[in-house]
Amino acid sequence: MRAFRRVTSRAVVLDRPDVDTDQIVPKQFLKRIERTGFGEFLFFDWRKDPQFELNRPEADGARILLAGRNFGCGSSREHAAWALQDWGFEALVAPSFGDIFRQNALKIGLLPVQLPQEQVKALMERARAGEELTVDLEERTAGGFPFALDDFTRECLLEGLDEVALTLRHEDELAAYEAAHPSPISTLAIA
Repeated sequence: MRAFRRVTSRAVVLDRPDVDTDQIVPKQFLKRIERTGFGEFLFFDWRKDPQFELNRPEADGARILLAGRNFGCGSSREHAAWALQDWGFEALVAPSFGDIFRQNALKIGLLPVQLPQEQVKALMERARAGEELTVDLEERTAGGFPFALDDFTRECLLEGLDEVALTLRHEDELAAYEAAHPSPISTLAIA
C-alpha cells in the first residue's frame, strides 16, 4: 500500500446521499481476481448520462471526492474502494460512510474523511467554484477543517502499512517462535 500524507487537487462533487457499493461498481464486474482495472467500471450505469459528475471536464484528474451522507453503504464489496482508487481518487470526504466500505478503503490506503454535513457542503461550494482543496493526514485537516482519525490508523496510512506489512514487522519474532515450537507432526508427510 502506498503511504498517504496529503493531497491537493480539484474535487468532484457527488452531492447524493446513500450511494451504495452496487452503484459504485455494479455486480457484473466482480468476476476479476486482481485488484486493478476496476476504475473503468466506476459508477458504470450513472456514467451513461453525459451530465454525470465524473463525465464533466472539471472532474478530469480530480483526486478528491466530496460525497453525501452514508457514502458506500450496502453490500460489503471491497471492489468499490478498489474502483475509486483505480479511477484516481486518494481521499473521500463525506458526512458519513458505510462501516464496511470505510474499513475496505482504509485497508488499501484510500482515506475516508468524515466531516459534519455543513462543512462538507462548504467544501462542495468551494469545489464548485473551482478551488483546489487539500486533505492533509499529517495535520488531520480537509479543506482546513479538522477531522478525527485514530492514531494507529493514521500511522498505518502515513507509513503505507497494510495488515501484511504490519505482520512482517515481526518477522524475526515469528521465526523465533516457530523455531522454538516445532510442529508435532510433519506437514510435509503424505498421509
